[in-house]
Parts: sequence; structure tokens; C-alpha cells
Amino acid sequence: MEDIDLTVDLGRGLRLANPVMSASGTFGYGEEASRYFDISRLGAVVVKGISAEPRAGNPPPRLVETPSGMLNSIGLQNVGLERFISEKMPFLRSVGARVIVNVLGGSVEEYALVCERLSCVEGIAALEINISCPNVREGGEAFGMKPGPAAELVRVLRTTTDMHMMVKLSPNCGDIAGVARAVEEAGADSLSLINAITGMEINLKTRKPVLGNTVGGLSGPAIRPVALRMVHQVRQAVRIPLVGIGGISEGRHALQFMMAGACAVQVGTAFFSDPLVHIRIIDQIRQFLVQSGESARDVVGSLDAGYG
Repeated sequence: MEDIDLTVDLGRGLRLANPVMSASGTFGYGEEASRYFDISRLGAVVVKGISAEPRAGNPPPRLVETPSGMLNSIGLQNVGLERFISEKMPFLRSVGARVIVNVLGGSVEEYALVCERLSCVEGIAALEINISCPNVREGGEAFGMKPGPAAELVRVLRTTTDMHMMVKLSPNCGDIAGVARAVEEAGADSLSLINAITGMEINLKTRKPVLGNTVGGLSGPAIRPVALRMVHQVRQAVRIPLVGIGGISEGRHALQFMMAGACAVQVGTAFFSDPLVHIRIIDQIRQFLVQSGESARDVVGSLDAGYG
């Protein structure tokens, strides 16, 4: 096969061998996936969100299929900061994975503690800041719902770490471009979008919510056009690199996000039905580039805004 340049550069030292990553919350800590393929072949492994202390998550049921998608209400279950460092990172280092750690918290102080601690851990390439978490000190509204709180969080975290800081945007805010501009100005190095869209399902027999937490995050093919539009919209508002997320299950989907302005993509829900989906997408992107005679970087932002 021809020598095709799949590399992408997201700035501040985050250079990837190819533009395809796992999506946080869908790939665990990489151990299960490693039974199916060499996870070092991914551009990066984005692990499950990590909080300062372990979290048990929401009550079951926590997953339900929907037309062309899935609702999840996992509740940010994770092993906690210290167990992640001592039990999960040794494996990820041993297989040579490029690791991005998704960071979550209920307060600015918790985010800061996790970021500062992770910055000292060997083998972590970047931090992805999940600003969809509720701010427990400010009435429970997620940090990422408004530009002000989102920017303040990122501004504080920028003082705690020199690592590449990717901020994951919520589609549930009223002005995603405004939040994107605010966190860029506050010191974000890149943006990943979108997180899941809030939704719910009802059992007709019991007349109760299907999910134990009533609402959950909608992901999968149903949200892809929304995610693609938001990537295009945010691309017009900021200069820092973007990572596209939402309903990607084919190489052509990834290429669409890249044409809309994303330098790389994350693949999540599709992994549940096809454990080799990431490798298949990398191969399909490579095949497209062979035919077009381009590099991965050439595709980024190449959208022709005219009809057709």
C-alpha cells in the first residue's frame, strides 16, 4: 500500500499517527478492546472519565437502545484517580498506547486536583476536560452550559498543568460557538465535540422512565448530522484544532467531520456493535487518501460551502 501521511497535529505536543481515537466512556481503559486489536494503532486512546474519588454511577437500568442510537445513564462511574494511576496506566504504557485522560469533577477544585496529579504521570499525552459535569456549588448546572463558568474553569485548570488541554463541549448549551470562543480565550489547546444530547425514553406498560436516572445521553447515528453541523459552526468561531464526535461508524463519516473542520475524530457507540470499527475507519480513510492523493491534513477544512 502506498505511503500515505495520516498524521495530525493538535498543537502543544499532541501529534497523532492517525486521526482516529476512541471516545471517552465507550472504551473503558482499553483492556477489553486490546483482546480484539492492538490499541496502539489508534491515534489515541481516550479513557473513561476520571474523578478524584471513585464513583459508583447511576442506578440501573443505565442503557436503552433507541432508533439509530442509544441512551446511556452510566453516571460517570469510574475507579477514581489513584486506582487509575496505579492499576490502569501500567497496562496502557505497556502496550504503547497514546493516552488522553478525560477529566471530570463536581467543583473547580476537584478538576484542578485531578489535572495537577495526572500531569505528573508518565505516558499521558493530553487531558480532555469534560465540562458537561454539574457544578454542585452553583445549583448543579453543568460548567459547559454558559461561556462564563466554562471559561473560568479552563482558566483555573490552565494554571495547574502545561499538558495539552482538550475541552469537550456540550451540545445542550444554547450557544456552543460562544462557549467555544470563551474556553479558547481561557487557554484551551483544542476542542472535542459533541458530547451526548440529553434525552429520555418511557415504558408504556409501567408509565415510568426506562432509565433509572430518568434521563440519559443520546449517542449514535441519530446525532451525527447535529454533531457535524456543530463542528462546522464552531470551526467558524475559533482557531484552535477541533476533534469531531457523534455517530461516526464509517470512514466516510470521519472524512465528513474532517472536511467540516475537525483535525481528528473520536468513535464511540459504534464500538459496541463492531469492536474493530476504529481499525476499519483508519483503513477506509487511508483508501480515500490513496485515491485523492492527499494527506489527512489536506482534508481538514476542505468543505466547499456551495450546494451539492
